[in-house]
Amino acid sequence: MASTVYVPENFTHRWLPNEAEFKTWDQIEPWYRQLLGRPIESPEDLEAWLFDLGELSGAVSEEGVRRYVAMTCQTDDPEREAAHLAFVRDIEPKLKPLLNEIRNRYLDSPHRSGLSKERYHVFDRAQENRRTLYREANIPRETALAELDQQYQKIIGAMTVTFQGQERTPSQMAPFLEETDRSLRQEAWELVAARRLVDRDAIDDLFDRMIELRQEIAKEAGFASFTEYAYRHRERFDYGVPEAVAFQDAIAEVVVPLARRLQEERRSALGVPHLRPWDVSVDPLGRPPLRPFDQVEKLAEGTEAIFSDVDPELGAQFAYLRQNQLLDLANRKGKAPGGYQTTLEDDRLPFIFMNAVGVDGDVRTLLHEGGHAFHALASRGEPLAAYRESPIEFCEVASMSMELLGARNLSLFYNEDDANRSYRQLLEGIVTILPWIATVDAFQHWIYAHPGHSRDDRRAAWNALLDRFGGTVDWSGLEDARSNGWHRQLHIFLYPFYYIEYGIAQLGALQIWRRSLVDRPGAVADYRKALAIGGARPLPELFAAAGAKFEFTKSSLEPLMDAIGRELDQLKP
Repeated sequence: MASTVYVPENFTHRWLPNEAEFKTWDQIEPWYRQLLGRPIESPEDLEAWLFDLGELSGAVSEEGVRRYVAMTCQTDDPEREAAHLAFVRDIEPKLKPLLNEIRNRYLDSPHRSGLSKERYHVFDRAQENRRTLYREANIPRETALAELDQQYQKIIGAMTVTFQGQERTPSQMAPFLEETDRSLRQEAWELVAARRLVDRDAIDDLFDRMIELRQEIAKEAGFASFTEYAYRHRERFDYGVPEAVAFQDAIAEVVVPLARRLQEERRSALGVPHLRPWDVSVDPLGRPPLRPFDQVEKLAEGTEAIFSDVDPELGAQFAYLRQNQLLDLANRKGKAPGGYQTTLEDDRLPFIFMNAVGVDGDVRTLLHEGGHAFHALASRGEPLAAYRESPIEFCEVASMSMELLGARNLSLFYNEDDANRSYRQLLEGIVTILPWIATVDAFQHWIYAHPGHSRDDRRAAWNALLDRFGGTVDWSGLEDARSNGWHRQLHIFLYPFYYIEYGIAQLGALQIWRRSLVDRPGAVADYRKALAIGGARPLPELFAAAGAKFEFTKSSLEPLMDAIGRELDQLKP
């Protein structure tokens, strides 16, 4: 366990009364009106005004985040659902035009020229972009999308199957895909696949409506396509569609052949004529599945030890999260799918959500979300609230690097041989996830480049991309499951065009990992230094601070895949 103790600084309000509540619009609006009416007579006044705005926005944000967390922790609780939807319907739509007034007051202030251009460059760029995109007419559409997001999560969260006499969620079925009994794996896989297909029409209905709303939003904002709008909305100032497409091409050329080679080695080791979907998670040598823990408390305890090995202070920070109920780790019926880290902005503290079921991947998920949490804690002292957040492409460097930095200290979970198996699975997973990232990204580009497409068109496009980027798995007789496999990728539904970030970040994380193989202290030190910057610098500079290049081309991919290949060769049993 951590040998040091983490005591976070208590950031008390400098303007808002500590007893103020922000649960209703009537409680929230007067504070923003005060800011709009406050005299600003100097650059110093303007900066103080920004700090107070950040304090207020953090308090309001935390109210919404707490409701969202409560809802995702139990999607079948009507009270939690109602509280979340009340914020979405009753507060956010009224807040957006007021925030636009606030933004305009800042951008139009004559005192803005007196602020440091170096310090405020990133902030100003974002504010100007958001003013360009803002349309009051889009607020009802954005509210409708948020409601559809919640409906998608409710549909997914309600999915269960009955297996071996017990009702189980799809996440709880995942361990059975690692069992050495092939017929058992097949039964488990087919049961979940069939259950997902039950809701395919409802999910397609939701998505058709999402597409329609997104296209309306883009048109209202003056864009020819939702793709153009999404890139601006995601504030992709340092790359565009051509670079994304080139990244897809590089993955197809450099990574896909390696991924297919690994799958062919798996097929050969399993001794089967064709690799089937239920064959990709089992140990190819027939060894028992990796089962790192049987209780989530053991997961938390072991992961804390890993963080302490990477850096004692990080271990102490994670211990603080454990002690202060800032984790919800176990899977259960009614819980939303996936995992995330969010920040309680007023307290400046992270919260980690995941669906642990006792498999090896759960350890990596908690390492991943822990990396996000450390990022939030590293930048919590930044006085400008906007700079306590980083671009997603670098947020994911924080998380993916932690997966790799923590991958070689698994002694609380495994013996040496099993620890090597886990490490190998991580590296192989990186090789296979990059083509999947390219598939999801290319699919989203296709969707919004083909307005008016049919569901059959969509399925055909998905299958074509799987042919290009996928592996050697045989889907004979499982065509419906393959054609609708994108339904389980929640980013396509909830966060359009948010997925290539994982690929870009993976390259940054691999550069940090490669350095750590020869200079672990230096790699960790630069990693932590970069996290502390938050979002105060442009994306390429954040990568550089961590000792990495912001580059995602064939020439940057090749040496990283070579490094993974060499490491995998050393891990062969």
